Amino acid sequence: MNAFISWLLESVQSLDWLLRDFIALFAIAAETTIGVGVIIPGDTVVFVAGTAVSAPWDFALLYVFVLIGSFCGESLGFWLGRKFGGPIRRSAIGRKIGERNWEMADVFVETRGGLAVAVSRFLPVLHSVVPVATGMTRLRYRVFIAWTMAACSIWAAVYLGIGYALHRTYDIWLGRLKFGGVIFAFVVVLVVTSITLVKRRLERSAEAMVAEGEAELAIVETETSEGLE
Repeated sequence: MNAFISWLLESVQSLDWLLRDFIALFAIAAETTIGVGVIIPGDTVVFVAGTAVSAPWDFALLYVFVLIGSFCGESLGFWLGRKFGGPIRRSAIGRKIGERNWEMADVFVETRGGLAVAVSRFLPVLHSVVPVATGMTRLRYRVFIAWTMAACSIWAAVYLGIGYALHRTYDIWLGRLKFGGVIFAFVVVLVVTSITLVKRRLERSAEAMVAEGEAELAIVETETSEGLE
């Protein structure tokens, strides 16, 4: 197990740093563009890239590349939604994402604004839909990008930090132990499980906020129709 873990980490680290950083940039940029994040696992790519970091300067550069990718992807998704939101939603890709996900994104952004944009960064499906859906709402781009970059800054630091910490832990301690590879694999599973549980909790919170938002919108619509009568 130790030999396999060492080979795996060394294989990732053997990539040229610039190529690695550009791969991470592209993955995270594609993740929030017209729902491509459902196919391209930007989270996983960034996490794996973090395991290849060898020094503080290397971490800082990769972090900047990930933020640039986030900015480009989120911005592109927003403007595509603003210009072509309807056709995208009715397209084959839009139908594959699912009408319920579009509706959740609509209500989430309409009722929670920038907070919805920030929270969605940590949710598996909504983070791929919200940029386009937000572009279809009245939310201004500067508000959208401010919230999303704040969330992306935290998200990138967490994922890269975990990847870097795991690699360093293996290099310094676990790699020298007889069953260090097994312990390392267990820690990775534990970390992934913890992240998944946190995401599910955030999903439930988001669903609760969407339900509240739908109720609020229903009340507003009822009051508006009664006022017109």
